[in-house]
Amino acid sequence: MISGAPYGGPIAMIRDDKKVLLLQKQQPIKPTIYMYTSAGKLIEQIQWDKGRIVALGWTDQEQLVVVTDDGSVRLYTLHGHYTQFSLGKDAKNDGIIDCQIWGGGLVAMTGKYQLISLTNFEEPQPKMMAELKLDEPLHSWTVVPPQFTLSRHVEVLIATGSTILVVDSKEVTDQHLNQGPFTKMVVSPNGKFLALFTSDGKLWVVSTDFQKNLSEYSTKSKIAPQQLVWCGTDSVVLYWDKIVLMVGPFGDWIKYTYEDPIYLASEIDGVRIISNDKCELLQKVPASTEKIFKIGSTDPPAMLFDALDHYERKSPKADENIRSIKAELIDAVDSCIEAAGFEFSHYYQRALLKAASFGKCFLDNYNANEFVDMSQTIRVLNAVRYYDIGIPLTYAQYKRLSPDVLIDRLINRNNHLLAIRIAEYLKLRTDKILIHWACEKIKSSTEDEEAICRTIVDKLAKKPGLSYAEIAKTAHDAGQTRLATKLLDYEPRAADQVPLLISMQEDETALIKAIESGDTDLVYLVIFHLKRKLPLGEFFRMINNKPMACNLLEVYCKEQDTELLKDFYYQDDRRIDSANVVLSEGFAELDIAERIKKLKIAGKIYSDHREQAFEAKAVDEAVKLLQLQLTLEKDTQQSFTGLSTSETIYKCTTLGQHNKASKIKTDFKIPDKRFWWVKLRALVEVRDWENLEKLSKSKKSPIGYEPFVEECIKARQYQEASKYILKCDPPVRPMLFVKIGAFKEAGEQAYLNKDVEGLR
Repeated sequence: MISGAPYGGPIAMIRDDKKVLLLQKQQPIKPTIYMYTSAGKLIEQIQWDKGRIVALGWTDQEQLVVVTDDGSVRLYTLHGHYTQFSLGKDAKNDGIIDCQIWGGGLVAMTGKYQLISLTNFEEPQPKMMAELKLDEPLHSWTVVPPQFTLSRHVEVLIATGSTILVVDSKEVTDQHLNQGPFTKMVVSPNGKFLALFTSDGKLWVVSTDFQKNLSEYSTKSKIAPQQLVWCGTDSVVLYWDKIVLMVGPFGDWIKYTYEDPIYLASEIDGVRIISNDKCELLQKVPASTEKIFKIGSTDPPAMLFDALDHYERKSPKADENIRSIKAELIDAVDSCIEAAGFEFSHYYQRALLKAASFGKCFLDNYNANEFVDMSQTIRVLNAVRYYDIGIPLTYAQYKRLSPDVLIDRLINRNNHLLAIRIAEYLKLRTDKILIHWACEKIKSSTEDEEAICRTIVDKLAKKPGLSYAEIAKTAHDAGQTRLATKLLDYEPRAADQVPLLISMQEDETALIKAIESGDTDLVYLVIFHLKRKLPLGEFFRMINNKPMACNLLEVYCKEQDTELLKDFYYQDDRRIDSANVVLSEGFAELDIAERIKKLKIAGKIYSDHREQAFEAKAVDEAVKLLQLQLTLEKDTQQSFTGLSTSETIYKCTTLGQHNKASKIKTDFKIPDKRFWWVKLRALVEVRDWENLEKLSKSKKSPIGYEPFVEECIKARQYQEASKYILKCDPPVRPMLFVKIGAFKEAGEQAYLNKDVEGLR
């Protein structure tokens, strides 16, 4: 059983347990999965310890997918590390008999012909597809990945009888074909075409929606091929024992013979042919290459290529060739550049680029960016094609894959040096390469932690701002906690540093780093973590000598958790702060008896401290006032709770409780001025003119009599106001009479005051 990853990727193989094979020397008896590069270099071998393997495949991230008959799926990295998940109870109970895998997912078939789809390896959620009821035997099946379907959901093509059924998540659709049975079928790399091999030996190519019949070719062999694959999207390749047949879109064909067994790995622009001793690429000759090297070609690119040859041999025909293609010289140069990219031979790469460079000399204002870009691309491709790396990537594949993904693949193979050189050459960031190198260094190194830390820091010192968090996490996961802590000292971002320190149980260090960062959110993160984790006493001890943490805890507790705040103050012997909290709770308490109780507790604490005498007295008076207000509420059936002393006097006055108002004044030592002001306004409010007059006559007013006049005027009681004007100072009387409309009296008072201006 063999599977080759696309884009020149690795090859995985395991002995087929259905076949009897002669074991070679030193070949293990236990089943072993081998992973090789396309150059035949062993990457990894995995001792298989699970059930029977049903299928091998590769994800887009070059992880090996191994599906077993009990519905288990393992994803292996190129270094043998794996994650595992299950396709569900139905898969386990009924067993898996076959599976189709593509880069982004898989479809498994159970023993009861139930299809289970999975479209995301990172977050596996197996789903049952529409129920398949087969009236005739199943001959073959294949999958159309979701990116190629109109519905954007995976579709399965089932060959049964002489027709094909299209299965999706909701329904099964019969295409009503009669050309079958189809013993082999495969979807093209672009998802547009479907190649089918019939039981009578015909190769039939149709569109995947079955609306177009593209070609039909008779192979004259009723034996189904061992492999049926697409060569890019141009042709189909069939493999029987020792024979490879390539069939083009118009029925053209070419046959190759191989003595040894081979494996065909389909690519977007060709097919890799892998044998015991080599890896070959079969593809359609690119158009630009054909124009140049076709026998007898007189196309401008061929003429330019010949012109360079003549020029190097100092033949005047070079000038003749250039003149003959002057009008098409730009296209000729571009074709030579493109053809250089398609070549694997260093000789022809240089020759074609040299021809393009030669042609550029005869052009004015030619944009050489494409030439420079292609030169860079060729250098990169040659580097990864080197046998020690073993990635035979083509130019078309490189453009589709992108430099970033190629670098990721080099990283996954631990080819860090080449990855860095390519990234620097293409002016790409090298951060992820260095981080991955450091992680692998930790996993594989046998040096002591000091030496490893020094090596990593020395290597990464040239990249300021590089995050050490992932490296430190790797060290922690590897059990090297001291190394992880040391590495985190170099982490420039506290937001990455602190959570990792918490996960490493380095709580105090995490708190210190959070405080040093000045980020209050991070400090709170550590504080809450410590509060959940530690006993209360230990929690307080850890933060007590850290003022910022203490301040933030206070701020939080004042808003969210007063009980914790009281505990914090108590353990820190901050009795006055504790009293303040109790006092705040008391005033917030709705139950008056409970409020009085808490105020007395606070007052007791204040009274124990000489410097808090004012607070103790104030709380004592607040308790007395509350007790008085309770009595007033019982007597008057009115609400007094929560009122200040002045407000209480005011309300007592409005209710006619003058004696109680006077008692409050005496008990709470209310100043005369304030008492008279409150009583004046209350009496005016209830229009109690009799008691107002009594008040004015009780003794000399400490606030004067002008306020009596003003308050009566505000109440529009001008007659009452007039009673008190004559008690006011002579200079203000005229104006007060004017305010109440008594102009005659105003004049008289002005005359008596000899106020000439007032009389005017």
